[in-house]
Amino acid sequence: MASRWSLSLIAVGCVGALGLGMSPAAAPVGRNTGAEFLVLYRQGVPDDAAHRAIGAAHGVMVHENRAIGLATVRSDPGFPGRARQQPLLREVAWNRTVGTAPDTATSRTAVNRTTTGRTAEAREAPGGTGLPARTAPLAKYQWDMRQIHATGDGSQAIERGRPSVRVGVISTGIDASHPDIAKNFDRADSRDFAVDIPEDANGKTVDGPCRYEGCRAPSDVDPDGHGTALASLIAGAGTGMAGVAPDVRLVNLRAGTKSGLFLLGPTVDALTYAADRRLDIVDLNYVDPWLFNCADNPADSPEEQAQQRLDIEAMRRALDYAHHRDVTMIATAGSQYADYTKPYVDRISPYFAAFKGQNPHTRNIPAICQSLPAEGDHVMAVGATGISTRKAVYSSFGNGYITVTAPGGDAYDTADHKQDVTRSVLTAYPEAVAREHGDLNPDGTPRNPAVIRHCAHGTCGYYIFQEGTSMAAPHVVGVAALIVSRLKQQQASAGGVSPELVERLLRRTADAHACPLPATVVYVSQVKQPDGSYRRVESRQTCEGRADGNGFYGAGIVDALKAVKAVG
Repeated sequence: MASRWSLSLIAVGCVGALGLGMSPAAAPVGRNTGAEFLVLYRQGVPDDAAHRAIGAAHGVMVHENRAIGLATVRSDPGFPGRARQQPLLREVAWNRTVGTAPDTATSRTAVNRTTTGRTAEAREAPGGTGLPARTAPLAKYQWDMRQIHATGDGSQAIERGRPSVRVGVISTGIDASHPDIAKNFDRADSRDFAVDIPEDANGKTVDGPCRYEGCRAPSDVDPDGHGTALASLIAGAGTGMAGVAPDVRLVNLRAGTKSGLFLLGPTVDALTYAADRRLDIVDLNYVDPWLFNCADNPADSPEEQAQQRLDIEAMRRALDYAHHRDVTMIATAGSQYADYTKPYVDRISPYFAAFKGQNPHTRNIPAICQSLPAEGDHVMAVGATGISTRKAVYSSFGNGYITVTAPGGDAYDTADHKQDVTRSVLTAYPEAVAREHGDLNPDGTPRNPAVIRHCAHGTCGYYIFQEGTSMAAPHVVGVAALIVSRLKQQQASAGGVSPELVERLLRRTADAHACPLPATVVYVSQVKQPDGSYRRVESRQTCEGRADGNGFYGAGIVDALKAVKAVG
């Protein structure tokens, strides 16, 4: 099962000893520390043997994930050639130039911002609604929860999730101070695996100046806002908006930097940590900087091919490790409005320069290449729907690729094809990020029409409309959390629940949707121009498959109520 980047993002860094299969290491000191490399060593060998091999290549090990045999090493630029002479070292690739760092193509963050749209007036929701407990004050905006039968008389009337169920969010962080997050935030198990990166190897700004000591954010903040959005859709407590499973616990596994860059090291560290802590479910984003990982694409340099081979093998090991410890893994399917089962032209990779002179270039991508982690083993790839239940215009697809779909929002899913921000998905928004982006007036009222403020009992929370397959995936994560909650109750056990069983129930209870007729859909957007006129934009996308399994919907749109009832 698989995926490509959604309107979502990915990060690098070194973590200290956690006592959970990861530790700093004491390999012999190298002659130079001008660059940082990732080294994948042969599994099953004694730790000291791998350390000696790295030392023999004049590398200094600064971090190690023993669970999958991945080490971060500093040395001089000649290290890869020496390391490849060591039989125990399977793959070696540039991680970054020390002192400068990766670039997360600014346009990626910009796309994530602009999907919020600008077609509604800035809003302030009234407080003190006096509504029934299972109706959130902002429920009128949450068409997405109604589409999957979660709120009102849906699944939450039967099952709201159990605090014993812990969900890891591998993203840019979680704002634990947000009114809809605080109640369910698991501070004890939350960790920050990412190190923010001021600029890339070519000197381009990535995260900008570090704001925290060591460029590492506390484990209860979200400098970007993306992870907080996902967390609120999974388990928003209902203070302002309700998530699918408002009583489960949220664990922040920050692997994305402030700008939303998710590099391999922090991502696999977060995933193996989730497995060691026996989390039930994780919400996954894409591993940067390659949209697709190809072992031997002729468009890539030998160094770049080595990067991708290492990515593929390290992610395979990490996914296997988590799966064997009963972690259900759910990922975004990508927002390139592309059929992932067909050849693809990638023009944006790599969007992080690990070494000087590395830049994006055009690559013809055959189907054998992988977009990770969603196209990895044991991962469910989630596509997005709009308010009408049509496949969202941006949502990537492919028969046999999409597992299920869920609401991700589509601002152009309107009768006149003009943008309506309320047809995107409402999510929690950290106040600090809202202020940084200029979305609030000095008095705290919203100035961005996509932002809502809700205040009650002297506390205010902020919310923003967003869209993308990264907004669809947490809906499925929430339904999976409801399934696990009920299964654990039935089993009267705190042990893990089989990911295969969770997937079977998600598929079986999804609301099947056949391909549209005709199967080739012409998506139309009317994009407003500065002069007030509209420009018509078209995209043609073709659905393949049967009613109970096709490239647009997979097994169908998840149904929280059916899923809960199916468990009993």
